[in-house]
Amino acid sequence: MIGAYHRYVAETISRFNGFVAKYMGDGVLVYFGYPQAQEDSAERAIRAGLSLVDRIGRLDLACGKLEIRIGIATGLVVVGDLVGIGESQERAVVGETPNLAARLQALAKPNTVLIAESTRRLVGALFEYRSLGAVDVKGLAGPVPLWQVLRPGTIPSRFEALRSASLTPLVGREDEIELLMRRWARAKQGEGQIALLSGEAGIGKSRITAALHERVRDEPHTRLRYFCSPHHRDSPLHPFIAQLERAAGFAREDAPEVKLDKLEALLSQSEENPTEAAALFADLLAVPIHGRYPALTADPQRRRELTMMAFVRQLEGLARKKPVLTIFEDAHWVDSTSLEVLEMTVDRVPHLPVLFLLTFRPELDLPWTGQAHVMTLTLSRLGQRETEKLAERVAGGKSLPIEILDQIVERADGIPLFIEELTKTLLEGSLLREQDGRYVLDGPLPPLAIPSSLHASLLARLDRLAPVKEVAQIGATLGREFSYEVLAAVARRPGDQLVDALDRLANAGLIFRRGALPRASFIFKHALVQDAAYSTLLRGQRQELHARIGKVLEEQFPEMAATQPEIVAHHYTQAGLIPSAIEYWRKAGERAYRRSAVVEATKHLTHGIELVSSLPAGAERDRKELGLSLALGRVTWAAKGHGPDTLRVYCRARDLLDESATLEERMAVLNGLWNVEVHRAELRTTRQLAQEALTLAARHRDPQTAGSANSRMGITLCLMVCRSTLPSRASS
Repeated sequence: MIGAYHRYVAETISRFNGFVAKYMGDGVLVYFGYPQAQEDSAERAIRAGLSLVDRIGRLDLACGKLEIRIGIATGLVVVGDLVGIGESQERAVVGETPNLAARLQALAKPNTVLIAESTRRLVGALFEYRSLGAVDVKGLAGPVPLWQVLRPGTIPSRFEALRSASLTPLVGREDEIELLMRRWARAKQGEGQIALLSGEAGIGKSRITAALHERVRDEPHTRLRYFCSPHHRDSPLHPFIAQLERAAGFAREDAPEVKLDKLEALLSQSEENPTEAAALFADLLAVPIHGRYPALTADPQRRRELTMMAFVRQLEGLARKKPVLTIFEDAHWVDSTSLEVLEMTVDRVPHLPVLFLLTFRPELDLPWTGQAHVMTLTLSRLGQRETEKLAERVAGGKSLPIEILDQIVERADGIPLFIEELTKTLLEGSLLREQDGRYVLDGPLPPLAIPSSLHASLLARLDRLAPVKEVAQIGATLGREFSYEVLAAVARRPGDQLVDALDRLANAGLIFRRGALPRASFIFKHALVQDAAYSTLLRGQRQELHARIGKVLEEQFPEMAATQPEIVAHHYTQAGLIPSAIEYWRKAGERAYRRSAVVEATKHLTHGIELVSSLPAGAERDRKELGLSLALGRVTWAAKGHGPDTLRVYCRARDLLDESATLEERMAVLNGLWNVEVHRAELRTTRQLAQEALTLAARHRDPQTAGSANSRMGITLCLMVCRSTLPSRASS
């Protein structure tokens, strides 16, 4: 009977993915969010519980009716080493959460679902509840608020149910939203549209994208969202790679086969035969295929073109099924390869039911503005009336003293982020108090009571969060977005303290969390927030932090260091660890070159060469520069051909050759110079270079080198003969 019951439970909850179940007599302990973390694990657990109550309640067995009690709690647990042997082997799970869930299960009435307050906060208005008040729970100090889940909620939008309260109120952007909605209507009719949303930092570009999604969320459509990052502007296709990994649901612990399964499932939504695209994307994501797909035989340049086209085909495939809303945020940080994909997409959009919305700062100059299906929308600052309205909405609809509003209008300068942060700073301080449903000054307004800029405002808020300020500084050093795992490895503080610090930063509105711990990632609300936190570090602190981050990535996250060497190079550069930084810039350049991302490769290798000059003069410095110059020569040839830039790189490499140079390095320099000069028709120089190669081959008695040198000499002599006979042929 118990075995049949277990199978029935497993069958019922099997459609709620992302859990591990442990059977204990007539009970079942289910961990949602392990081994694969998902941000809706609490919701999944509740829906699974309600399904069990419903299905088991309808069973009519010969032995009578079955009853079930379900308790759900949410929190951190420690998953330890394997315990037990054979079929009973499992991982030890330690923490208060499983114990609390067990206590709630014991307190629940038959066929009911009981949840803890921690779970209730996560699922918001997705369900209807009955409060049981604060109840004494054995083993816990003090009463615990408990809730009984009655049924799924009636609010149709998850956005409204979970996140609407955390959004900045939208003020003064009605015209922009209506204009975008008109473009969306045209896109749905098959007249694809490009909307370029431009504005300075903090002006509200991201808030408008959220508002647009609010307006169209009930319409049949597919939404694609891409994010650019200042730390990945030289990482080829970073926004597309990140979107693929998010959409496929990759977890760090996934085996390659699992990742390929997830990738194929994602691509099947847009491709009838996803094999070719899966092979290309697996290569891009550095997922081993182990013979699952035919080996990619195309050269790197062709493979690069096929990969970019695969992203375009994915959009086309999705658009054949329903309209697509694509949002590409912070395009001013886009890498050059992603920009090429965007250019290819712009050409396809007019024939698809797609609205493609790009947000960027004014410094980015996009070339598509003259096309009929492209609209440019520049956001202006808010006026005085709109500023006052937004400030009072941030204050919960309570009116603010006129002196305060005047200061906000004067110093926020119409930038919504400034307005919001200045208002929050005042509300969190001791300057204001509530009285009769409004805020009043608690004493005279002192000079400079309100910070004169957003930067000062954020610094003031960080100072009030002094105990967790260090976590914000570490996060800011990691980048605009950072993972909990990397942060924990760098921060070197107990997990509960770190989680508490992150919660306080999130509650203060400085960062947002994506996903569930420990696989969660965090993002600063705005780049300016990150800048403010980073600016509070002294130079020595910054260098120490960057050095620690570089070492952590190198030693504890080798996969990240291998696939994103430019990030490690950035941290070592900022740390002043020049030799290590040079090595990673070289790796980044060579990796980008293998993917035919020549613009990014040039930047990475140039960074490395610039750092070489800071090393002490000598043979070791010259060796490092020679290696970088040879790599840069190949990249410059691929990007610019036989022009003066390529010649300059190889001439510099030749100057760096000394007695320690290997045969391979000498031949690489001679061959590079020969390739440039032969295309420039400098045949005398070309012959001299070929002769040097022959002499070098003879000295080293290397047949392969001799063959290469003889080939180049033969081509040179043939060209010289052709040149000498060309005038006589013309006269005849």
